[in-house]
Amino acid sequence: MKHNFLLRLHPMTKFYFSLFILGIVLILPGYVVAFSIFPFLILIAVIAGVSKEFLSIVLKALLSVLIIVFIMQMFFYPGENILWEWGFLQIKQEGLNYGLLLTSRILAIGSAFILFFRMTEVRDFVKSLEDKGLPPMGAYVVLSTLQIIPEMRRQANTIMEAQKTRGVETEGSLLVRAKAFIPTLTPLILSSIAGTEERAITLESRAFSAPVKKTSLHQLTKSSADRVLPIVYVIIFVALLIWRFFL
Repeated sequence: MKHNFLLRLHPMTKFYFSLFILGIVLILPGYVVAFSIFPFLILIAVIAGVSKEFLSIVLKALLSVLIIVFIMQMFFYPGENILWEWGFLQIKQEGLNYGLLLTSRILAIGSAFILFFRMTEVRDFVKSLEDKGLPPMGAYVVLSTLQIIPEMRRQANTIMEAQKTRGVETEGSLLVRAKAFIPTLTPLILSSIAGTEERAITLESRAFSAPVKKTSLHQLTKSSADRVLPIVYVIIFVALLIWRFFL
């Protein structure tokens, strides 16, 4: 999968694409364009070979948010054109339109950045930020922030497996799983603190805080596509701005 040409693109090229999607969604009116972006992102995920992971994360991370946002806007957004009414609940045309607009933008923007992180390794993205001028300390903060949730998830799974080997019931109803998860919080927090201390010692042993120019064994290269695509993004974005506000 690493030989896929989309995965070989420079991290900043893929990040600029996510920002490009963000700009399109915010500039163009209506929800039709924003909703149509999602199938386009699915196509890119299929070509890149990450469609399964991409759709799984979108369903887990965005679906519930989209449903809640749409229902809240549909019932409580102010308006005069009532489409349906039952007691104090009212569905208004204005709320329906705004709910579709808001959910379409959340879906498009969220999916674009989810696809970016599925196609880009975190270390490559942080290295590209460092190459752009981000200080090493800032790069480490970004890297640690992006890795903390997956790392804590792995630690929690390890602790849960250890609990299971000791005969603790970890599967079943929501109440059973909650009872099994609560005892894992203490070792999870302690292991996270210990891991932070170990990383600090490792960084200091490598002279991370020394006031000298830092070098890296991990280098990123740019292809011709990485030089052309950002220019294409800018041209399309400027053309859309002119069409939207001046024509």
